[in-house]
Amino acid sequence: MLIRNQHPDYRKPLEAIDAETLGVAAAETVERFLARRPNHRPTPLRSLPALAGELGLGAIHLKDEGYRLGLGSFKALGGAYAVIRLVLEAAKQTLGRPVDIAELHSPDVAKISATMTFGCATDGNHGRSVAQGAQLVGARSVIFVHGGVSNARVAAIARYGAVMERVAGTYDDSVAEAARVCAVNGWTVVSDTSWPGYERIPGLVMQGYTAIFREALEKLPETPTHVFIQSGVGGIAAAASGYLACRLGEARPTFVVVDPARAACIFETARQGKPVKLQRGEPTVMAMLECYEPSQVAWRVLSRVADAFMTVDDETAVEVMTLLARPLGHDPVVVAGESGGAGLAGLLVAARDPDMRAAIGLDATSRVLLVVTEGATDPDRYRELVGLTPGDIAITGK
Repeated sequence: MLIRNQHPDYRKPLEAIDAETLGVAAAETVERFLARRPNHRPTPLRSLPALAGELGLGAIHLKDEGYRLGLGSFKALGGAYAVIRLVLEAAKQTLGRPVDIAELHSPDVAKISATMTFGCATDGNHGRSVAQGAQLVGARSVIFVHGGVSNARVAAIARYGAVMERVAGTYDDSVAEAARVCAVNGWTVVSDTSWPGYERIPGLVMQGYTAIFREALEKLPETPTHVFIQSGVGGIAAAASGYLACRLGEARPTFVVVDPARAACIFETARQGKPVKLQRGEPTVMAMLECYEPSQVAWRVLSRVADAFMTVDDETAVEVMTLLARPLGHDPVVVAGESGGAGLAGLLVAARDPDMRAAIGLDATSRVLLVVTEGATDPDRYRELVGLTPGDIAITGK
């Protein structure tokens, strides 16, 4: 299912705060912070010419975030970046002077960060980023996970020294519990979703994601005509559309936001024209995107610069995982987790449907940018769905 953006704010300029958060200067700040990370490397940008030919498109390029900062997910950019920013801001307030990123591990800053605790809710990837960021600065982290988060993902977070708290219910229930417990204890919530009165930190998280698209534009042979991007609560979709709109203006690509059909909070919000909280239904295989309420700051951006919204089913998500593991022709092998290829799933659905192609202007000249947002962050689940382990793919090249 695909709908065009009919919101009254569509095509209006971003609000000043959002343009500042997601604009060109902000992305340059993110890059300056990343340069201080010893394991920072731009992630690969892969071309899929055989698949583009199969779908009747001009080009498909895919940013592979499975290689991001050792965490295997784009979320490595958001939570850890926000934690570092918040530590430096606390140091500035305490020391009464500006504190640069170069001082992050100085004795004065370390003394301050050691007193700080950061908490968040997560489906897996965001929590790892917050925990890693806290470990990097010598702070404490407490991560809240709901019952649907696999033991493998919990263990992956705990490896960064996080205290893990299980919460009954959905991701949204864990968000509420994290906010409650952090408020009681005086801890700092580093959430990737926002609510009334809580926008700045989710804005910093989204700001971290702009690095993906800054890097992509540096490597792409031509500006993309289309971007298909998965949403969850909307953070990465807002970062993509906001940054590229700020940087490219009227030359920006068509943005298509992709939701799992079983957790389509952004799609339903777009359809109704206002933030919608969904009732929990049957779980989706796209576990990292299983969110039932949008981030309000993300929706504020998407209502202005997203062009279309669509849903994809679980079967197409698994098809994408297999297609990337066993690619057409000489296209490169890509390891994509259950949620990682949702943008490509949206492209497959749209490219195969004549009405959808026409609605968003897909044709033989289209140049599509996609993001594989995560690798096999749960290897057992990956093997179950694809029939191969990530190691099998790396060894055999199939």
